[in-house]
Amino acid sequence: MKAKSIVALALILAASAGGGYYWLQDQFVRPGPASQALRVNVEPGTSVRGVLAQLGERGALLRPRSIALYLRLHGRRLKIKAGTYEIPAAASAAAIVNLLEQGRVVLEALTIVEGSTFAQLRQALASDTDVVTTLAGKSDEEVMAAIDRTGEYPEGRFFPDTYRFAARTTDVEILKLAYASMQRVLDEAWAERADDLPFATPYEALILASIVEKETGLASERARIAGVFVTRLRQAMRLQSDPTVIYGLGERYDGELHTRDLATDTPYNTYTRVGLPPTPIALPGREALRAAVQPDVTGDLYFVATGAGDGAHHFSKTLEEHNAAVKQYLVRLRQAGAAPGPAPK
Repeated sequence: MKAKSIVALALILAASAGGGYYWLQDQFVRPGPASQALRVNVEPGTSVRGVLAQLGERGALLRPRSIALYLRLHGRRLKIKAGTYEIPAAASAAAIVNLLEQGRVVLEALTIVEGSTFAQLRQALASDTDVVTTLAGKSDEEVMAAIDRTGEYPEGRFFPDTYRFAARTTDVEILKLAYASMQRVLDEAWAERADDLPFATPYEALILASIVEKETGLASERARIAGVFVTRLRQAMRLQSDPTVIYGLGERYDGELHTRDLATDTPYNTYTRVGLPPTPIALPGREALRAAVQPDVTGDLYFVATGAGDGAHHFSKTLEEHNAAVKQYLVRLRQAGAAPGPAPK
């Protein structure tokens, strides 16, 4: 009788254990209680139990302690990547655990606009709340040292693109990524360069591309504008590019380019100096880089905006034709009520 009781008790305990196991299994795979998608931020160093508790508080898990027990019974030791996770509506604990285990964090986006400057890039990084700022107050030289590029001038070195990254990524990491992207795109462009270019290095191509980027109003004109500058370089003519003058003025630029500015010599004043400026003046995009190394050389030496408002230019091979185009441009400006600035190229 006593032996039968022991057997019966063992059977009851086994049945209870089996029932408990299947109950845990059901809790793990059944749809979750969340009626809509939600985001959860996991801080570095947060334990699995802490993450599950947070999910319970946010309404994504009904019984977080049961899920923790289930994981422990199955020997699953999660290594959870810090970041923001988006939990789908009605996601099961199994689906949530897989998402955490794979580190599928929400990717934020930062867009670096073609033609922006390095200073504008720094400002964009500093104002993005998803980026961890580590470079505030540091000089450009210190920034370049932080990305292991000591001694390099930063302008033009970072590829303008949309970058996707996990929240809490540092500004240093994003700058390293943008730097590597520019180096790769520049190398690709340089490998496909035309013969007999009037410059000898990829960095000089980068400088010209930055000027083309700032001068171009229509994408279809990039290669032709590059062709004008290439022809001028071959003939030792001054480039006479307003954007280079503006860049050289720095904080002295008041939003309007004056005749006196064109006569004020700086290393970037291509009205007073022959050849390329010493560095890029902006962050050029892929098409500007391609235009710089594969210019459309037509014999044009001049270009001026048409004034039609569409960003188009009138290209000229002779000074006489160019002067006539400039007069037409100024007439259109006056008709539009705009104040004429310095005479264009």
